[in-house]
Amino acid sequence: MRQKLLKKKNHQEWSWVLIFAFFALGIVDYHFGLLGLACMTIPLFHAFKGHGKIHCSHYCPRGSFLGKFLGEFSLNNNTPKFMRKKWFKNMILFIMIGMLSFSMYHSGGNPKKIGFAIFRFMLASSIISVLLGLMFKPRSWCQVCPMGYSTGLINELKLKKSNKKVA
Repeated sequence: MRQKLLKKKNHQEWSWVLIFAFFALGIVDYHFGLLGLACMTIPLFHAFKGHGKIHCSHYCPRGSFLGKFLGEFSLNNNTPKFMRKKWFKNMILFIMIGMLSFSMYHSGGNPKKIGFAIFRFMLASSIISVLLGLMFKPRSWCQVCPMGYSTGLINELKLKKSNKKVA
């Protein structure tokens, strides 16, 4: 089944439109920020279904944007080695989870405040991803992206679990 999914059309050519739509709608009304939950749950859905990091390579709107628009402006430097280390990725993941949790807690359950918190969270991570893409290779963010890292961890756990069943 994974091979079928990998043979599916790659949506990276056009999925960047979704990130633009998200930010445009989010500026018009912060309630649209709630759509950002899809950006956070769809990769996890793919991972739990056993498709690993397919979201990163085939669907991710941010990755699509970075790859499509930063190529000409990027310095194309290699990402520093420390940014590829597990400790660094764990740190980024925990910082992002902490920031989002803090914002959700302070929203008081108000949908508009939740939407704004998610919008602000997505905007901050997009600005960081663009800066990394300009300083290093266009999709450098993808090496430290908390969603990609999380789906990779889920995939590793699923593989370990399936290997234990076989043994």
